[in-house]
Amino acid sequence: MATKKETYSEAMKRLEAIVAQIESNELDIDELAGRLQEAQRLIKYCREKLYKADAEIKKMLDEGSKEEKSAD
Repeated sequence: MATKKETYSEAMKRLEAIVAQIESNELDIDELAGRLQEAQRLIKYCREKLYKADAEIKKMLDEGSKEEKSAD
């Protein structure tokens, strides 16, 4: 499960491990349900991190563009 201190990379590695377990049929039906729920949480966590990073990058680029225009 993704925690607040878990990094994006750690969450992705865990998600990749879950996918590998599912693809290799390592899990019984009870484990599968739990892993799928964990995977959903990890996907949500990673998506939120990506959206936040994207917004921050766009903000920085916009601010840089405004500073360039001001300097002209």
